[in-house]
Amino acid sequence: MPTVFYELMFIGFAVMMGMSLSASFLPLLASSLDPSGLLVGLVVSAWFLSRIFLELPAGIISDRIGRRRLLIFGIGISALGPLLCSQARNIYVLILGRAVWGMGTAFYFMNNMAMLMDILPRNVRGRTLGIFQGIEFVGSFIGAPIGAFLALYLTYNQVFYVTLAMTLASLAIALRSGNLRGAEDPKTARPKTPIREIFSSLRDWGIAALCGSTFLRMMIMQGVFQTVFQLYLNQSLLLPVTHIGVVLSFRIAGQIVSLFMAGILSDRLGRRPVLIAGFVTCGLSLLGFTMAGNFNTLLALGFVEGIGEGFGITTLIALLSDIAPPSIRGGAIGLYRTFQDIGGFAGPVIFMLVYTVFGAMSAFYLGASLNLINIVLMVTFRTRPTDGY
Repeated sequence: MPTVFYELMFIGFAVMMGMSLSASFLPLLASSLDPSGLLVGLVVSAWFLSRIFLELPAGIISDRIGRRRLLIFGIGISALGPLLCSQARNIYVLILGRAVWGMGTAFYFMNNMAMLMDILPRNVRGRTLGIFQGIEFVGSFIGAPIGAFLALYLTYNQVFYVTLAMTLASLAIALRSGNLRGAEDPKTARPKTPIREIFSSLRDWGIAALCGSTFLRMMIMQGVFQTVFQLYLNQSLLLPVTHIGVVLSFRIAGQIVSLFMAGILSDRLGRRPVLIAGFVTCGLSLLGFTMAGNFNTLLALGFVEGIGEGFGITTLIALLSDIAPPSIRGGAIGLYRTFQDIGGFAGPVIFMLVYTVFGAMSAFYLGASLNLINIVLMVTFRTRPTDGY
């Protein structure tokens, strides 16, 4: 792999670790600022609200002017998010901070993924993406428990200063990287693919099914595991924030293991079988949480659910890159990520409503049902024999 691959991987590791520092306590912080609980889901959803409107334009612009400048711009804007969150004394400032943070990550993650698609050979794309995202999720694995323990000695708001420092370090690396600059040839004319061609790609049911699948997957991930899950563990099972951080870390550990496996398996066995296996695992794990009676069981279920989740993280985007023509790759990834962001925005609000009205068990049952729909989506479109899946 070229040197820029490893630099991007290190930047991604630092960004993901910084983001995950607040994972174990963010819903608890939001709940303390809004005891009614009405806006707690919106704190998580705000991350995706601005991204819904930015992912597709960012992808189209990226295809025209290049990935590097928008990637750096995204990291710079991302630094404002934890800064605002660190000053939040009411829930509206916290929501604003999350929204600004999400806006920056829209530019960063979209262009990061598009640049990887540009430089990775197709025959090893799945396994290399698995390694790349596995290292990123090692950052999340480390960040969740560190953030939980930092919260014992600092206030919740002060933990965001650590995130700010890590984001600024990532920005410095991106700005100084000559390899990142050299990954693009400024003299090469970029295609001016009509916008209508990008939107017309949704007429391909395979791409539409992948967009729908990432929408549902993100609804579950953000609605359950970034919102309802922490409240359930704390309020129903009476776990302290440090124990919640450990459970989340076990889930991320499962994701790391499966990310490394998923890329290799999807290159050898095909993308679709790996995706179906992941959705089955996630659905059964969600049902398992409704019957978990002790801490060790929660750890085991978290690890297994993470394995199922990891199968989808890499394989869905690898399958999309197999389908989308190179001339509209940035726009196609932007379109895919737009559906992902809509799911991320809708999930916390919908699942918090279900949690508040019907209880935690209903939220887990809903998540399991959405995984079943994802399995159906994966078997409803035809693939070309030459695509290798």
